[in-house]
Amino acid sequence: MKKKHFNFAPTIALIMLMATSIFTSVFTSCQSAEKKEENAEKNVEKAKEDLKDAQKETAVEQQKEASADEWKAFREATEQKIKDNDARITQLKAELKASEKANDEAYKTRIEGVEAKNKAMRERMSNQEKMKSDWESFKREFNHDMDELGQSLKDFTVNNKK
Repeated sequence: MKKKHFNFAPTIALIMLMATSIFTSVFTSCQSAEKKEENAEKNVEKAKEDLKDAQKETAVEQQKEASADEWKAFREATEQKIKDNDARITQLKAELKASEKANDEAYKTRIEGVEAKNKAMRERMSNQEKMKSDWESFKREFNHDMDELGQSLKDFTVNNKK
């Protein structure tokens, strides 16, 4: 369930506007009407700027929440892919033991290589979770590497020897 957080920025901007208005009315009581109007216009412009700043801060906060949700979904999907890869690697090892390829060192080496890549992907995911830097770049590269790893696992069933 998504928690709603009350954002104090618009409230603070409104309080600042009210305080400025009160101060201005006391301060400008001795000024000419023309000067009062000029000061009032400045106050309105300042209040508009404060409101825009508060709205930007709110948008940034909402973006952070969306990124956290996006990160959680990405992490869960990736963990599932890594578990699927582990299952496929276990299956390949079992097939290796049960077949005439049991003495095929190249096949064993390929399985170990894929297993090491899968473990490295798990570690990269864990490290990214701690650092959370350059999210878009990480996501693009990580997905590319996961796709390559998945293709490597699929290619085990293809016999390249003629």
